[in-house]
Amino acid sequence: MRKIRLLSLAFLILAMSAISSAQFGVSITIAPPELVAYSQPMCPQSGYLWTPGYWAYGDEGYYWVPGTWAEPPEVGLLWTPGYWGWGGNAFAWNDGYWGPTVGFYGGVNYGYGYGGSGYEGGYWRNNEFSYNRSVNNVDVNNFHNTYEKTVINERAGNSVSYNGGTGGITARPSAAEETAARERHSPATAAQTGHQQAASKNHELLASVNHGKPPIAATSKPGEFTGKGAVAAKGAAAEDKATESKAAETKAAENKAVETKATESKAAETKATESKAAESKAAENKSAERKAATTRTNENKSADKKAATTRTNGNKSAEKKAATARTDENKSADKKAATARTNENKSAEKKAATTRTNENKSAEKQAATTRTNENKAAEKQAATARTNENKSAEKKAATARTNENKSAEKQAATARTNENKSAQKSAAAARSNENKAARAQPAAHAQPVAHAQPAPRQQAAPRPEARPGSAPEKKSPGGKE
Repeated sequence: MRKIRLLSLAFLILAMSAISSAQFGVSITIAPPELVAYSQPMCPQSGYLWTPGYWAYGDEGYYWVPGTWAEPPEVGLLWTPGYWGWGGNAFAWNDGYWGPTVGFYGGVNYGYGYGGSGYEGGYWRNNEFSYNRSVNNVDVNNFHNTYEKTVINERAGNSVSYNGGTGGITARPSAAEETAARERHSPATAAQTGHQQAASKNHELLASVNHGKPPIAATSKPGEFTGKGAVAAKGAAAEDKATESKAAETKAAENKAVETKATESKAAETKATESKAAESKAAENKSAERKAATTRTNENKSADKKAATTRTNGNKSAEKKAATARTDENKSADKKAATARTNENKSAEKKAATTRTNENKSAEKQAATTRTNENKAAEKQAATARTNENKSAEKKAATARTNENKSAEKQAATARTNENKSAQKSAAAARSNENKAARAQPAAHAQPVAHAQPAPRQQAAPRPEARPGSAPEKKSPGGKE
């Protein structure tokens, strides 16, 4: 039978080759179950991305592969989930892959950012992944690269898990998703593959066993199916416990009924023996015994009826208590989640307000410093300009005074030179004229005197030198004044 099944699967895989973009592992004519509802465990480390849970197919049928936080093979890559697709006569699995953009994953609403098209759980920036707190469970005290953006269908729930076929999703890939399918891809990491193999060996994850509500619906890291990071499907633990309790109560009631019947049978046999042994007794004794037996039977029936009523009431009370406990747990969980979201929102708003205040103070301080520096620079530039202007004016005035002094000295020297030349020329002309006049006048003849000696000639006083600018002295003819 197993060989026949494998041959059938191989034939169906070949028949599905028309969908060229799909990577097929198995194909089957039975549709996969609806998606499992679960709460996302907390992200263990920055840089891990959420990979949603899905139904895989094995030798014993469909089994659940829990959703988990996985580390991408390299920074900058995003996860495109795999999906089941109907190829015309069978369902085939399309493998997920890592790539620079998120491609087509059948329009399946896996939740937590994978709403059927694209991914709204975060993005890469400067080699660091920013998480959207509205769809990711991250510790805001340790994760600072977060933001909050409301996303519709942010929670995984009971919904269709396949594309095409009867009752399947009718979504088709967009042009951008077709382009993403042709980009460079990386397959699932070794950790993801080991995670799926571990799920295939866990009997409790079979759909035939857990009926769509596996005890391990999601994990914080691949392959870690126990501990605090392992999360059960919503309602799985409580319903299983209630079912076990009912089964135990039913079995106890059946055992008690069997014991009661055995006791009644034994009592009847004992009564028959006593009746035979006491045939010699009086009829009234038999009537009394019969009446006593009837009374005991009625008492036993009443006790059984009372016990059954007590068990029924106990079962109802237990069911009511379990339902109340589930309701209280759900309310407490909702209240805790709402409180956590409120505290996160308040913390984010307070942090944003502090950041804005610090930015405003820094901007005002920077602007004031800039204005002060600009004013100092302007004052310094103005003082330098005034100093340069004063120096230039003083230099020009000094140069002008020097030129004026040089011109005045030159003019005075020229005037003195001209005056000296004029005086010398006038003195020379006067002497020349005197000499000419002396030569032209004849000397007076003296009267003959006997041997008279001429009187001594007086020497003329030395003539003062002509001063520049003074007129030459006039002499009378004969050299006398």
